Amino acid sequence: MAFKFLNISRPIYCMAVASLIVAGCGNSKNQANEHGEEPKDSTAVPIVSINGQIFSIPSPVQTAMLINQSGAPFSKELLNEPSKASNYQSTYDRALNLGIYGADLGYLTIYSENNQALAFFASVKKIGDALGIASSFDEKLMKRFEANIGKKDSIISLVSDAYRASDAYLKDSKRSEVGALILAGGWIESMHFATAILKIKPSQDVQNRIGEQHTSVNSIVKLLASFNKPEYAGLITQFKELATLFDNIEMKYTFVEPTTQPDKQLTIINSKTEVKITAEQVQAITDKIAAIRKSIVQ
Repeated sequence: MAFKFLNISRPIYCMAVASLIVAGCGNSKNQANEHGEEPKDSTAVPIVSINGQIFSIPSPVQTAMLINQSGAPFSKELLNEPSKASNYQSTYDRALNLGIYGADLGYLTIYSENNQALAFFASVKKIGDALGIASSFDEKLMKRFEANIGKKDSIISLVSDAYRASDAYLKDSKRSEVGALILAGGWIESMHFATAILKIKPSQDVQNRIGEQHTSVNSIVKLLASFNKPEYAGLITQFKELATLFDNIEMKYTFVEPTTQPDKQLTIINSKTEVKITAEQVQAITDKIAAIRKSIVQ
């Protein structure tokens, strides 16, 4: 199954961590990094075509940026321990946790926690090697990563290059289900950040981001179910249970025509959503997110 951005003629990478780390990480639309690439637009949301159906799933880095902008302090306790990377032995566990570590790496990058980012990149490389995509995370890339620590846009570009290569390999090998698991892991980690931070630093924007996720949860359920893998059943059930917690959240959606930039391979979502979510609903979602994440990272 090939994933495509909407309104872009040629297939481009949409494996989860690529979207986590790349989308929305530039400081300015007009500022180019040292690779001559413009930083990605923070309002650009990955739009995925799955069996003819269109879904949008916000990038975890967009969520990390939102948390950062809320004034919430960096919290190391929110991250998965990088030393646990060797504990994940199955393709299923490795792919989900590659998504977790990718979101962690994006969070670290947004907060400029450069030294810690090195350890997490090493964990990403370890799992990438185990998944058979070692060439995407070779020693040359590791050295470039170390040399560019502190240059946020350059780090974003380097990691995106690695994941672009990984996605191409997985699709050529007919292993798109691995990308789907990475997407699910990355989304869970980003919502883990959002729900945990909301307790520390209340923010209407972060609360709205949480309340807006009903469509994303359903998208992930449909994506995982499309592969007909028995081993995904438990995770799909957990996501379905999570989806029911969003059912009574009041939302007002105002459609605004999206803006496409074919030259940059971007579709910018301009529509607005107003969310009414109670403290009880937030707590129930928080508890369920924590339970799903625990089942993944243990």
